[in-house]
Amino acid sequence: MEKIVLFLFLAAIGSGVVSCNNTKYLPANETLYTGAKIKIESTQLTKKKKKTLNSELNDLTRPIPNKTILGLRPKLWFWNIGGTPKKKFSVKRLIKNMGEPPVLASDVDLEKNNLILQSFLENKGFFRSTVSGDTVIKAKRATAVYSVNPNPQYTIKQVIFQKDTSEEIIAAINQFKRRTYLVKGKPFDLDMIKGERDRIDARLKQRGYYYFSPDDILIDVDSTIGNHEVDLYVNLKPQTPKRARNHYRINEVVVYPTFSLTESGDDTTRKYAEKYRDYVVIDSSKMYKPKLFQQAMQFSPGDLYNRTEHNATLNRLINLGIFKFVKNRFEPVKNSDSLLNAYYYLTPLPKKSLRLELGGTTKSNNLTGSELTVGFTNRNAFRGGEILSVNVSGGFEVQYSGQYKGYNTYRLGAEGNLTIPRFVVPLVYVNPRGGFVPRTNIQLGYEVLTKQKLYTLNSLRAGYGYIWKETAKKEHTFYPISVQYVQPVNITDQYKASVIDNPTLAKVVDTQFILGATYNYLYTDVERRGSDNGFYFNGLLDISGNIAGLVKRNVIKGGDTARLFGAPFSQYLKTEFDFRYYRKLSQKNSWANRIILGVGFPYGNSKELPFIKQFFVGGNNSLRAFRSRSLGPGIYKGFGDDGFFPDQSGDIKLEINSELRFNIAGPVYGAMFVDAGNIWLYRENTYKPGAKFSSSFLKELAAGTGLGLRIDISILVLRLDVAFPIRKPWLPESERWVINDIKFGSSSWRKENLIFNLGIGYPF
Repeated sequence: MEKIVLFLFLAAIGSGVVSCNNTKYLPANETLYTGAKIKIESTQLTKKKKKTLNSELNDLTRPIPNKTILGLRPKLWFWNIGGTPKKKFSVKRLIKNMGEPPVLASDVDLEKNNLILQSFLENKGFFRSTVSGDTVIKAKRATAVYSVNPNPQYTIKQVIFQKDTSEEIIAAINQFKRRTYLVKGKPFDLDMIKGERDRIDARLKQRGYYYFSPDDILIDVDSTIGNHEVDLYVNLKPQTPKRARNHYRINEVVVYPTFSLTESGDDTTRKYAEKYRDYVVIDSSKMYKPKLFQQAMQFSPGDLYNRTEHNATLNRLINLGIFKFVKNRFEPVKNSDSLLNAYYYLTPLPKKSLRLELGGTTKSNNLTGSELTVGFTNRNAFRGGEILSVNVSGGFEVQYSGQYKGYNTYRLGAEGNLTIPRFVVPLVYVNPRGGFVPRTNIQLGYEVLTKQKLYTLNSLRAGYGYIWKETAKKEHTFYPISVQYVQPVNITDQYKASVIDNPTLAKVVDTQFILGATYNYLYTDVERRGSDNGFYFNGLLDISGNIAGLVKRNVIKGGDTARLFGAPFSQYLKTEFDFRYYRKLSQKNSWANRIILGVGFPYGNSKELPFIKQFFVGGNNSLRAFRSRSLGPGIYKGFGDDGFFPDQSGDIKLEINSELRFNIAGPVYGAMFVDAGNIWLYRENTYKPGAKFSSSFLKELAAGTGLGLRIDISILVLRLDVAFPIRKPWLPESERWVINDIKFGSSSWRKENLIFNLGIGYPF
């Protein structure tokens, strides 16, 4: 306790010293501007409305004061101690560049801010409100104080759309009034009026009015009707040009797939033009098959122009992943008031590229490693927009000290993917409309995994599947053919001896042959790592062995295991659901939650799911108070005093995570979290007592809690989490809660319970 008091005392002294130092460097007769203060003088506004209005008005004031962190201004301090560097490259210059100049009281224009705040109030319906500003100076620091006297906010009494509907466009506008943003009883808001004009414009664009603009809509306001209410009149401007009043159809679609930004394009050049179906493709080098653009285009000649198809076509061309720049232009046909020609200019990306990636990892079980990946990409491999990618990677994980020294892991593998920008389905042509290109993916990969002194596994995987987006929020992945084959080689005598002592280790080196299909559905309306309110759902269905079972009807007949191509094949049904909910508490604080439920049903040839398909808990992105894959299944204790058996796996999984994320200063964020969950086996395993799933599963949950620190620089998030268990399911039922055993001052407790997790990105 004494140490905490001393720390706070020293921090307070340091704050005062730094603060005084900052004002010491100010020019003569100047004061440091520390920000604005808004005083709203109104008895009619609610407390919540005052708080919201205060925040909105404060954000409008200028200038913005020097940035503060925990009440200090470190950037201003760096600027001051940097002085006046004489050399271009020096320590002082470096310090100076880390800072920012002082914001002075003389930089404040009170009259200008008064006008800005008053204008904002008018736009929000607080007509004829007054604002006055003054400066309060104390100890060489100045605060701008603005007194705001808002009149009662006006509300909408009625909305009247133009009654003369003899003209087609006016009749269309009247049809849109059922979904108007301008609702009786709502407060007057200029932003809402602008939004209504944009809404009408967007609806008209869907009906072919290409040249229409929001400025062609006039919304008059009558504020003289009394009782602090207004009438709104929505009209088409009389001076709206003729072409904006007409709707248009597509006449011709012309594509320039090799357009150069450095050379001028000529729309009239038809020397190398090739017509495919309804489209004209001008490709002198014959780099692309014309069929590619017929599949990407959402417009056809004769179609009524609409903004949705306009944007969908651009989106599809961009999502092909083979063009660096995509732009288009619409031009009216001469001597026509209703036809448009569409031109698309596409600048290709380099056809071939080579990529080199080097990464490093460190884990809580003292393993340190690195991985090197060399990737080759061929865009437009067969002239149809296909993307061929080949990655060759190698990596290692080593432990330099401890009881597992020398038990290193080495990986070497290669994977190839051929992505075709369309559905390739035998005898059927499928081309769904929308802004997202469907893809067919053919995958082939091979990997050699060597655990030194233990075993080597060779694994082969192949797949043929489809990936498509229904909307920006919904994505489907369906692999009707998914094959995985894992074969052990070079199993050491040491590992064989370990299997005798612990038979559960045998399944790690089992031959695994999976022949099945997978389907994955993803829904998310969260834009960026849980920074906004929203939901995330990821559902998986994985089936294996059905077709093989039909071929081999004598599965487990007479106690024998059925084989296909000389290898026993797996039979199971697996589902997994990952549901997340993000709640934004304030501008920089949020609450993130996740529930994972996974169920595997092994049958026929399989008593458990294949090892590579089983569930695991514990680790960096799971239950952070437990080491990676060390927990469960059930109440089975898979580790002892002399270490732990890695990769404890199960057929059923339940995991719950909740994390409060809050801003500390600038890009530095903190977190408080609680994790709970476990895994279980579907059937009893004599070598893992207590591992089978039962109705008592809630009593067998593990739980942990901890604190985290994140550095979020948008393109990268560095994360450190420190966690400890509060519930250990392997203990006797009455002793599983271990909250009372927490002893941060005990080195032995810390060694046994504190888990440090270092990662990149948020855990979920």
